[in-house]
Amino acid sequence: MAVVAVWKCDRDGKMFDDKKAAEAHDKMLELAANITQLIENSVEGISEAHSEAIGLLLAERSDQLAKACKGKPEVLLEGTEDQSANVTPLASNQ
Repeated sequence: MAVVAVWKCDRDGKMFDDKKAAEAHDKMLELAANITQLIENSVEGISEAHSEAIGLLLAERSDQLAKACKGKPEVLLEGTEDQSANVTPLASNQ
């Protein structure tokens, strides 16, 4: 019988075959939790579910956010063309 090492993330219970991948996932979830807390502290009336969804989205795309902050904002929209039908432009809300 073979022994297979797996790593389990304490935050969400997800299992990984690779320790490095498990640690990266845990780090991303920690970032998401901190972003969520920042949003909840900064935006009055936002629901917990919405702030968690936003926190997770921003943490998952942290590399793209870093590039956008360094002068390439277009990278935030890469891969979102199919989702653009669900987004209401900001100008129409004014």
